[in-house]
Amino acid sequence: QVHVVESGGGLVQPGGSLTLSCKTSGNIFRRHDMGWFRQAPGQQRDLVAIINVDGTTTYKESVRGRFIISKDYSQDTVNLQMTNLRSEDTAVYYCNAVGSWGQALETWGQGTQVTVSS
Repeated sequence: QVHVVESGGGLVQPGGSLTLSCKTSGNIFRRHDMGWFRQAPGQQRDLVAIINVDGTTTYKESVRGRFIISKDYSQDTVNLQMTNLRSEDTAVYYCNAVGSWGQALETWGQGTQVTVSS
């Protein structure tokens, strides 16, 4: 059974930085593209960054140039480095394996809360 556990969220001021980590199991990130999603209150869960099995990356327009997604093979983690954070980045962030249509493939983890506020 595949599990993902997200961590690293917190409260940060606008313009600040955070790095999120997604601990994976089942060798999932070697077999599937991996993505970071986020869900703000009252809104749908959106895909913001993808890292393919071959390491290529894709970003939602609103985070391009500020977020970097990466894989750490020694730790089996998928990380999301976030800089120049804005209030609109406030959300619960989740990671998951991603299918060819951007759909989540595995059971959701608990997510990690990111709050950007002064």
